Amino acid sequence: MLIEIDFNSPEAIYIQLRNQIVMEIAQERLRDGDSLPSVRSLAKELGVNMHTVNKAYAILREEGYLKLDRRKGAIVSVEKSRKEDELEKINNYMQMIVAQAICKEITKEEMSQIVAEMYDAFRLL
Repeated sequence: MLIEIDFNSPEAIYIQLRNQIVMEIAQERLRDGDSLPSVRSLAKELGVNMHTVNKAYAILREEGYLKLDRRKGAIVSVEKSRKEDELEKINNYMQMIVAQAICKEITKEEMSQIVAEMYDAFRLL
């Protein structure tokens, strides 16, 4: 897993970390059952605070990308059942939502429908 943090970015480090892990899952570089580095290990490797990594992992768990186990650590475990929730988020941010949609098994046709509605909405502006 290759994570690169941009310390000059206005985007919070924990969000950068979360987004890159989602992208790794979407690109199948991380798969269900894969273990992520421990919070301590990843924080040291990236040169960030442990709380930053912990926050990113907690968000990924809440969003259905990881399971956290005290003995095994963070394990990739993508919940496929939250499709409707993900469709709603697509309107807010397209690049990351495409990665999330791939992870959540949302079809290309469903994505096309949303894009078509966005084009229609822009024509009304």
